Amino acid sequence: MDQITKEIAEVLLQIKAIKLNAKSPFTWASGLRSPIYCDNRKILAFPSPRKQVIKCLTERSKGFSEFNAIAGVATAGIAWGAYLAEQLELPFCYVRSKPKEHGLKNLIEGELPVHSKILVVEDLISTGGSSIQAAEYLKEQDHIISGILAIFQYGFEETNELFIKKQLQLLTLSDFSSLLEHSLLTQYLSQQDYDNLKSWNKNPKLWSEQFCNHNESII
Repeated sequence: MDQITKEIAEVLLQIKAIKLNAKSPFTWASGLRSPIYCDNRKILAFPSPRKQVIKCLTERSKGFSEFNAIAGVATAGIAWGAYLAEQLELPFCYVRSKPKEHGLKNLIEGELPVHSKILVVEDLISTGGSSIQAAEYLKEQDHIISGILAIFQYGFEETNELFIKKQLQLLTLSDFSSLLEHSLLTQYLSQQDYDNLKSWNKNPKLWSEQFCNHNESII
């Protein structure tokens, strides 16, 4: 765990941008039960953590091959992409999940030079679908993707394999595994909760099903 990873894990827990609860899990849009809820938009409300994240995004961006433009993934990645572009004094655009339904019906908002080398910025990586889709849209416009940078990722094995398959470099400021380690070391989590959350990360679907079945049997 490097300094940035530890620093951001601590920040996310302090401002409750990340909540952990293995006993009363959160329900995702997919219907899956999850012991973690991540809302990085909360960071925007806190000036000091916000500056900290921008600083760390700037530092982490040095891990990619050369790029000359930034693209944010709508909507949560827009602010962070714009902040990073401002820090690096680079052009910025953002990519919608689908074309705008009126006006020019743009999918990519902003204007970049042809064949730009783009770093895609996202706030959270779960399945990786939205950021990979954004990268594909940009490629269709003859741009080159240097990689994808995000604040946090759950670190699912299937997601990591997908990025490898798509030949897209992914770097994040922090991740689920590091967050758990930090939470255990700082006694934010008990060993039992740590083990429970670790098992969720290995197989979220099975964990969700077992949790629901367990509660049904109690009722």
